[in-house]
Amino acid sequence: MLQHHELNVPAERRKRIYILAGLWLTVAVILALFHSVLLPFASAALIAYLVHPLVTRITQVKVRGYPIPRWVGILLIYALFFLALYLFFIAMVPQLYRELARISRDGVAFINSLTPERIHVLADRAEDWLRANGIPVAIATPEDIRTGVSSTGFSLNLEQVIQDVAASLTALTREHLGDIVTVSRNIITSVVAGVFMMFFILMVAAFFSIDAQAIVRYFLSLVPAEYGTDAKLLLERIDRSLSGVVRGQVTICLVNGVLTFVGLLLFGVKFAFLLATVATVFSLIPIFGTILSSVPIVLIALADGFQKGVAILLWIIGIHALEAYFLNPKIMGSAARIHPVIVAFSLIAGEKMFGLVGALFAVPVASLVVACFDYARLKAQPTLAEVQLEKAEPSK
Repeated sequence: MLQHHELNVPAERRKRIYILAGLWLTVAVILALFHSVLLPFASAALIAYLVHPLVTRITQVKVRGYPIPRWVGILLIYALFFLALYLFFIAMVPQLYRELARISRDGVAFINSLTPERIHVLADRAEDWLRANGIPVAIATPEDIRTGVSSTGFSLNLEQVIQDVAASLTALTREHLGDIVTVSRNIITSVVAGVFMMFFILMVAAFFSIDAQAIVRYFLSLVPAEYGTDAKLLLERIDRSLSGVVRGQVTICLVNGVLTFVGLLLFGVKFAFLLATVATVFSLIPIFGTILSSVPIVLIALADGFQKGVAILLWIIGIHALEAYFLNPKIMGSAARIHPVIVAFSLIAGEKMFGLVGALFAVPVASLVVACFDYARLKAQPTLAEVQLEKAEPSK
């Protein structure tokens, strides 16, 4: 009887594995079929993961001997978030509006300054620069065109080009003037939909955060019991990697934005708040976001002088050196580091497949995949895992 039972154990085990594999396959099929609606839920899960440590700390506080419930902690965090959002709007949005208005005024003033005399001076400077660099392009002036003076190389009537561009812009504006109402309606609709989606994501994130432990236990129940320990170790490894990439990147973005704003104020660069805000937001995208946000800062500084442009460039390089050699090791830690090649590949792949949203989620997803890959690799080579563990122990 005992032997018969032992013979049935492998069959029962295979049956359980097949059932659980079928459940995981069902989940994968559902996610694939409804991938177009996953973005709000992925965003909610990311928010829940970001605030999880803070919610846990709040729940450890006791009031009259009773711990604070998780839902109360989440409500407190949301209240602080909306308070910060309100303070941002009343304090920072006017400053942002003034800088945008200043950009508009400066642009209009520059266009108005393009008189024939001004264009003639710009043409002379451009032609001198082209000749100095050996480029055979001659900038034709109105006098040259009227008198029929020929010039060597390719001739360009700069004044006529500027007039044609201005005429085209004017015609385009008049042509689409009737679409202003439609555009305004679309903007209002988008804003309302965005506000609704924000509250929906926050609501789902609250549900995720309240039931975080139950959700983890449920998914662990889909793993065979004999692999339960491995699943928990894998989750710990994923958590270490994600906590550095997600929470660490958000922290570094805020530090980057503050230091950029301080540098812009110190060197007197125009539109300091707007440029610092752009730098903060773009820092969410590693590598490429930093480059894209630095270009307008340096260009605007160069417009005020070469020395100012070089100074602000050195300041930005200093910020990113501080980030690379101090903030990343301290905030992210070695467990969360991903090779720059993998980061670049994931960013390009994410942007190619899902646009800007894909670029924002690319690195967290890559960190999850890398954590699973490394765990499987070390699991397959126990001796290699022991060597890496010995190397990590002295740093503790």
